[in-house]
Formats: sequence, structure tokens, C-alpha cells
Amino acid sequence: MSIDLRHLRAFLAIAEESSVTRAAARLHLTQPALSRSLAALEKHLGVRLMDRSTHHLTLTAEGRIFREKAAAAVAAFDDAVDTVGPRGRPLRLGHAWAALGPYTTPLLRRWEREHPDTPLELLRIDDRTAGLVRGRVDAAVLRGSVDEPGLVTVPLFTEPRVAAVTSDGPLAALPRLTLADLASGPVLVNPVSGITTLDLWPPDARPAATVTVTNTDDWLAAIAAGRGAGVSAASTAKLHPHPGVTFRPLPDAPPVPVLLAHRAGPAHPALPYLVALARELTRPPD
Repeated sequence: MSIDLRHLRAFLAIAEESSVTRAAARLHLTQPALSRSLAALEKHLGVRLMDRSTHHLTLTAEGRIFREKAAAAVAAFDDAVDTVGPRGRPLRLGHAWAALGPYTTPLLRRWEREHPDTPLELLRIDDRTAGLVRGRVDAAVLRGSVDEPGLVTVPLFTEPRVAAVTSDGPLAALPRLTLADLASGPVLVNPVSGITTLDLWPPDARPAATVTVTNTDDWLAAIAAGRGAGVSAASTAKLHPHPGVTFRPLPDAPPVPVLLAHRAGPAHPALPYLVALARELTRPPD
């Protein structure tokens, strides 16, 4: 049986989307064709990569291990056939919604000035590792804890959490909020790229209901419509203002770590300069 890059890309898309339907739409393939690719890959490997027993597909233990290898193989192939020389090949920096917050513009300006031969591309990709595991980017700005195997993380800074509530609701009138204030109604959660889970609340004081979204735009729209409240990092308030959403400090919630992550092993030749610059810009003053 012949297995090629199409099978790997199909598997990675399904692993990210947790859905054959969404992965097929993204790859512009039919669902049966994508399902056949996954089945052929599993037959070739002799292991089950996906658990199909739930509504959303999830990776098996073997699937999680194989995803790391598949992502590395696809990234290596893309690098090998890149027609741009190593100095000119863009350095791709992924993020899920807020990049480096207030340090984003200084980073881009410094990079343009100090490394004009290597473009720095900032890419928003809605998944937990902002495209890093799939090999779509060379490095990524991530928030919260990261437990993906094969990734190297560099802590940069922490951000306070904020509450996001509908602007015409009673909570918007308060100067600051608590987790208990939010638990009285539904809470928006984004399992694809977000950092808020019910574990943020004590076990005996968790919200009774949640509303699931898959990206920041839908998160903001749902809060503005009064479907629930949200919790995010402080940069979200500055980078994603919305006329129907009011952000308030949430002092009893733990701060959010902001990390710069990259894959272990061979990397873009300009990656060390990016790491050094990000650490310099986000270092607290003495």
C-alpha cells in the first residue's frame, strides 16, 4: 500500500479539527475521500490513530505519538521544496488570537529593522498550538499550559485575566468581577484555541452551563449577544475591542503565562534571533 504526504496532511487536518467534516472542508476534499485516507494510513501502520467512539474524533495514544512524527515529516518536506533561499525564507510566527499583546508591534518593527532579509510573517491559526504541531509555522506564541510532546517552550511574561461580559448587562456596571460573579450564568469556552476551562473555578462553585465556540470572533459575538460571559488574557481586551463587549479585571483568577514555542530538532536559521528578541522586549525592567 502506497502512503504519501496526502495521507499525512489528511491525518493532521483531522487531528486538528477533531472532525472529518471540518477537515474535509478545509482541504477541499469530500468526506468519504478523507475517511479513506485515514483508514488507509491506519491499515498501513497497523494501529488505530483516532478514537471514533465519541461525537468528536480524538487521538489515541498511538495517534498522539504519530502526529508529532507526521508534523515533522510534512514540515521537513515543505522546507526542502521551498524555492526561496534559507536567508530569504520567511520566519512564520503563529498565534491563536493575541500574539505578543503590547509587544507585538515593537517586535515586528525591530525585526524589520534588524533582519530585513528574513520576513517575519505573523499568522493567526485557530488551534491550541497555533499551527506549530502541524508544521504550518516555525514558532508560535502560546498562552496557558502546553503539554504537547516535542515542543520547546520559552516563558516570556504573564498576563492578568479579565472577564468579558455583554455591555448592556448588569455585570458591566461593576468596576471589577470575580469568578463567582461569572458562575451565576453560562460561560463561553473555546476548546480549539482557548485557555478557559471549568477547572478555573473551584469544584463546588463551577458555572452550571457552558457555551462552546471555536474562535475568538465567535466568542466575542456570543458574549455581545448575551449568551454568556467569558474569561481571557488582558491583551484580548486591547487587541479585540467589541462595541457589545465590556472587559473587567478579574483579580481572583490566576495570571496567564505567555510562551514562545518551537519544535525540537532542526529549526529555521533565524529562530534563535526571534527567541532572543522576544525575551529582550518582554523582560521586566530592573
